[in-house]
Amino acid sequence: MRTIEPSLVLDREQLREVTLDDEDLMRELVAALIEDTERQIPAMQVAIGKMDGPQCARLAHYCKGACANLGAGAAADVLKQMEHFAREGSMDECLLQLAALAAEVSRLRAEEL
Repeated sequence: MRTIEPSLVLDREQLREVTLDDEDLMRELVAALIEDTERQIPAMQVAIGKMDGPQCARLAHYCKGACANLGAGAAADVLKQMEHFAREGSMDECLLQLAALAAEVSRLRAEEL
């Protein structure tokens, strides 16, 4: 697997590799990624509110892997930072990363496939 460029909202080449260039599958997987990530955001917010760094790190790690696999590099980078801060117990930083993640999900939603 090639290295994903973190600044890319969606690395279409990576997505094509994963889906064997199946456009319907690309759309389906990106929609599922967005839906799942949006579903995890409130859980991350709860973990941050409870100062539960380990839970926040687990959630961030899970979402990071999904984003990285499909080429959502910018979101994966934000989640990598969140995971790092959660492991350190820097929950204020996690909260900032959560806002950045919401913005990246919005950018990902705006991508046309």
